[in-house]
Amino acid sequence: MTVTPVGANLYLDLLKKVVTNMIYEDQTNVAGFITNSSYSPELRATGEDYPRVAHTMIGLKRLDNLQKCLESVLRDGVPGDFAETGVWRGGACIFARGVFEAYGVRDRKVWVADSFQGFPKTAEDDHQLDVDIDLGQYNEILSIPVDVETVKRNFERYGLLDDQVRFLPGWFKDTMPTAPIEKLAVLRLDGDSYAATKDVLTNLYHRVSAGGYIIVDDYCIPACRQAVHDFRDRHGITDEIHQIDRQGSYWRRSS
Repeated sequence: MTVTPVGANLYLDLLKKVVTNMIYEDQTNVAGFITNSSYSPELRATGEDYPRVAHTMIGLKRLDNLQKCLESVLRDGVPGDFAETGVWRGGACIFARGVFEAYGVRDRKVWVADSFQGFPKTAEDDHQLDVDIDLGQYNEILSIPVDVETVKRNFERYGLLDDQVRFLPGWFKDTMPTAPIEKLAVLRLDGDSYAATKDVLTNLYHRVSAGGYIIVDDYCIPACRQAVHDFRDRHGITDEIHQIDRQGSYWRRSS
């Protein structure tokens, strides 16, 4: 059966609303500037709340960006898979697998990389920006640790767990150097910290095909942003960085 653009868009629009749980409107955890647990459609759309039930917290705008990037590489024939490093409950990866499903793509994988233990504890020799933010303090408050079996079950609920989905459990410093990924068309980073961002870019950036996309979910966080710019400066990368919303940014690899 041929998938029409209308049919694909209907499916993907609904999938975005489901992974963000804008259908049943679950409450948010209270932390940071979020002082009210009530559901806010505005904050959910921009990915600025901390859902108690939803399978992603990146919001509609960053899901729209992910769809745009994936459809672009499919349209332009940019070779490679999709990988996300830092997946929480798996919603963005589930959506990426849904994009491949909607367009009948069978030759690209979705790589799901996470510690599945939450943020690591900060050590004294970590980058000062990581020490300053101390992401580990949010593990319990925001229900950050999600084990790999839970993420797999979430894929199953959408009928999207198959051999096109591959899991890479462990800390990025351990898993990224030996990750069995040949080529990437879209690399999405969501590790928040300087160390996580550096580990991923150092080991996976050279596997992103020319014309592929690098999406940085937490570009608004000083530690993450600094790691991005340090890496780009070291390698002479001048491709323009585009802002998605108040948190995320991306660029397209030119060469």
